[in-house]
Amino acid sequence: MTLERTTLEDSIDRAAETVGSVWPLHSFVTANPLSGFEDRPFHRAVAEAEQLFGGRGYPRPSVFRQAWERGRIDPDVLREECEAHGVAGEPEALLEEMATAESETDRGTDPGDATETVDRVLSKWLAAFLDQGQAQWSMPGRDRGFYAAWRDLAPHDDEIPGCDDPSDVPESPVEALESALSEYPEGRWERIFEHHLAALPGWTGFVKQRADGHAGPWQSKYPITLLDYLAVRLTLADLLDAPVEPDDSRVADAPADREVVDGIATPADDSDEVPLAEVWLSAWEKSYRARLLDGVDRSVTEPSAADDERPAAQLVFCIDTRSEVVRRHIEAAGPYETYGYAGFFGVPMRYQGYDSKVEIDACPPVVDPEHRVTERPHHEDGEAAHDRWTGLATAARKHLKSLKTNAAAAFTFVEGGGSAYGAALAARTLLPSAVADLSDAVDDRVPSPAEFCEPALDHRPADGDALPHGMTLSEKVACAETAFELMGWEEFARLVVFAGHASETTNNPFDSSLDCGACAGNPGGPNARVLAAICNDEAVRSELRDRGVEIPEDTVFLAGEHNTTTDEIELFDGHVPDSHRDDLERLRADLAEARAGAASERAESMPGSDPDDGVRETERRTADWAETRPEWGLAGNASFVVGPRELTEGQDLDGRAFLHSYDWSTDPDGEALEAVMTGPLVVTQWINSQYYFATVDNAVYGSGSKVTQNPRGNVGVVQGNGGDLMTGLPLQSLKVADDRPYHQPLRLTAVIHAPVERVTEILARHEEVARLFDNGWISLTVVDPEQDNAAVHYQGDLEWEPPLAKPLVH
Repeated sequence: MTLERTTLEDSIDRAAETVGSVWPLHSFVTANPLSGFEDRPFHRAVAEAEQLFGGRGYPRPSVFRQAWERGRIDPDVLREECEAHGVAGEPEALLEEMATAESETDRGTDPGDATETVDRVLSKWLAAFLDQGQAQWSMPGRDRGFYAAWRDLAPHDDEIPGCDDPSDVPESPVEALESALSEYPEGRWERIFEHHLAALPGWTGFVKQRADGHAGPWQSKYPITLLDYLAVRLTLADLLDAPVEPDDSRVADAPADREVVDGIATPADDSDEVPLAEVWLSAWEKSYRARLLDGVDRSVTEPSAADDERPAAQLVFCIDTRSEVVRRHIEAAGPYETYGYAGFFGVPMRYQGYDSKVEIDACPPVVDPEHRVTERPHHEDGEAAHDRWTGLATAARKHLKSLKTNAAAAFTFVEGGGSAYGAALAARTLLPSAVADLSDAVDDRVPSPAEFCEPALDHRPADGDALPHGMTLSEKVACAETAFELMGWEEFARLVVFAGHASETTNNPFDSSLDCGACAGNPGGPNARVLAAICNDEAVRSELRDRGVEIPEDTVFLAGEHNTTTDEIELFDGHVPDSHRDDLERLRADLAEARAGAASERAESMPGSDPDDGVRETERRTADWAETRPEWGLAGNASFVVGPRELTEGQDLDGRAFLHSYDWSTDPDGEALEAVMTGPLVVTQWINSQYYFATVDNAVYGSGSKVTQNPRGNVGVVQGNGGDLMTGLPLQSLKVADDRPYHQPLRLTAVIHAPVERVTEILARHEEVARLFDNGWISLTVVDPEQDNAAVHYQGDLEWEPPLAKPLVH
């Protein structure tokens, strides 16, 4: 037979839908590892994913027991859920039933020695080809593509039998698949492809992400496709005598109407019944929702008279759950208003910092960058000082690296500098707090680019396929107007701060997972600086006035960056006039007070920390290279609240809620809410699912312990010395101890303050969003201001549970 490339690629693309994309570790993007299954109900999705990937889909019975014993699952809610699904029995008996079923179930299958060899050999070649600058000697011929490069070098691999010359294997990837599939009818290809793509979902997901056009120059220079990947894999399977077609005996031997999922009998895919584990999970989620709604102020209607007083300052933070903690402490420190907005601040840009050699896409992966923004110096003294210090540091690092990697120089290095280097290692190991102090002192001496640079926003048209430089006036105005509309903004303080966020940690391959997810795993400060510059532009403010957005003459916008490890908020205030210096100093003092409170709260949740000195403790964690938990990141996330701050103001949401500002009364056509539901809501579901699945099965959907991880090619980590690229978060980001999760594995609860009719219309227009609710990936509650703020729960298929007969009013 002769295969058509387009036919093959179409079949491969369909087979790859079940494998989620994986981003490189230096730009960690949280994503649902089961994103390819979101078009089906949750219980069916996890059952099918278990068959494909071998990963469990529900918390272990021991986790449910801990939640039950700690009062996180309301007994009445559990009883109602059991009755609704026809489940009989006391809670203790049901827990025992789940535990017994799990212990009796053999969840493991032996893939066979030959298949394991294929996985190991293929992983080795993928790591070599996909390396992004870590290897001292890169794989030859990468510019010709993966299959061609591998074919030339395969004869030199002793683990590949029967390949002494490149001519021993087919010349092209299409010919390789033609040979491998010659015995199988076309109707079985897709199943074969799906099986082999799922065998190494980490590497497959990374190749998929590269091939989708999100990898920039690496993919352009060293191309790889899923077709290449499968051609190499199936050729290896042939040479190593491994099976090509999946063994479906496990599926075939299962009862006609039942499957085993996590040790619990669950119905076949065409049934609407759910397993017992999901009954408990739903009860846990509804118990959390009830507590969340009990803390929501349902009396919110119009701002009170006291609210008419102009706040001392207004601060806009990312919707990130870590912002909830510091926002609460800032509001307690003084007359401040805080807002929540997606952390890229509505600026979809490709950004290059002053002293950076690379560009980054500083926007969510669901958004394509539209502008190219670079830094330009405006302060020569600061530029000279920065360049002098960074030049010395760069030269020292290069010299040290050359000494460590040059065999001839290594001996003289040990003789001449070994003692000093050893002392530095000892200090970093034994006295991380002192190292943190020294680092802070150096930072104080070296001007950051934000102090002497500004984002270059002057518009220049695109050159060829490149993005246009800067932004036009109309684009700037639209950016600012959209931000104010989405947040329902109606008045302005003298100081308005857009605060991006970033983390600070040492010796941590997962550092970008702690930065801003809305900026694709990068710090959010640059986006904040761009929006502040836009809003300070007199031409922009003039256009906004013509559109009804009145910004007072004395309002000054500035950017900041929230360090989520230490809760310090750095303000980029070089342009603030003297007339606002008193306001600025007051803000600084209150931010320091808020930092102390927030840091103490965070330290209390960290094992081995002293909450009485939270600032000192969090600073130590930034410099301690043995610290596996510098911070919790977004662990604990459970809800997404869309509405005015008055809904949750004063409530301790325990850093578990994404908070997006929204005022339904300023959004009569619902466009702002539609943007939130189709953008930030989808991204928060990605984050929530990543944390959920990495918690319930860290070996399959996470990345295991940091202790046994090894970085690969600046793109990811593997466990041990090889194997699949791990796709999710490490154990230490999710658990206090092996038997004690910190993250409570719950699906996302969305709460929206808006008329039910408006939400229904948006769901009707966006099937891809509605299916997340219909299929149980997210639950949705609307607090309807047109029904006395009654809580109305979404039931699926655009239907709603009748509102509460007696709404709670505080």
